[in-house]
Amino acid sequence: MHAGIGDDCAAVRSGRRGVLALLKTDCVVEGRHFLPGDAAAAVGWKAACRAVSDMAACGGEPRFALVTCVVRFAQTKRWIDGLYRGIEKAARTYGFHVVGGELARTDGPAMISIALTGEVATGEFVGRAGGRAGDVLFVTGVLGRSFVSGWHLRFSPRIEQARWLVRHFRPRAMMDLSDGLAADLPRLAAAGGTGFVVDPALVPRRREATIEQALGDGEDFELLLAVDPRKAPRLEAAWKKKFPRLPLTRIGHLAPSGVARGLGAASGYDHFAR
Repeated sequence: MHAGIGDDCAAVRSGRRGVLALLKTDCVVEGRHFLPGDAAAAVGWKAACRAVSDMAACGGEPRFALVTCVVRFAQTKRWIDGLYRGIEKAARTYGFHVVGGELARTDGPAMISIALTGEVATGEFVGRAGGRAGDVLFVTGVLGRSFVSGWHLRFSPRIEQARWLVRHFRPRAMMDLSDGLAADLPRLAAAGGTGFVVDPALVPRRREATIEQALGDGEDFELLLAVDPRKAPRLEAAWKKKFPRLPLTRIGHLAPSGVARGLGAASGYDHFAR
């Protein structure tokens, strides 16, 4: 095993020289990740793209998906068809194939689970644990108010950007921001045995989002990456030319273990809070 529990994807030997297989499962639950009135196709898109975003965070690309749908009795065939249209749209957009799955009914809230496989060249895999004190921290896009704005249902996984990053600048550590910067940055730092320093004023915010919301809301699905400080200026210049419409923002740096500054009281999303 190349990487397992604690990374965005598991990475295992594929049987092909120089290629790692990526394995990921993710789910969305009605009432938590989407609401009963949300368009079924948007829910399907989100369910699939959450897993694709994790592939991006490891520098890889998705290949095959198994879909498990547990739907309420009140949800019609039309709703289920819409859900699969959203999943299939994600598959066409990001180049993977839905090859099977399972469908069941429930009296409780609906749940859609995606098991996704992918691949990445061994030398291009990026996990969470490679960061070193002094590495520059960057985030893509803008953060906060994802659920309020509807971004959580229409986000675009940063596959293209991540593939470009690993090929040209090789981040030392990378992950996707699903639970909020305040939850995910400490995880990335802990994986590498480092601390962190963030300037909250630099954190890029969605319009009308507060600093606290940008740090803690979650559901942004942007990339958080740690880069060798010697590469940072070249990366910033090259990024503006390659992706002029998507911000890449320097927000701080990794620090020696035990240092944790800049997140204040923000804590990010807790999956077990009621």
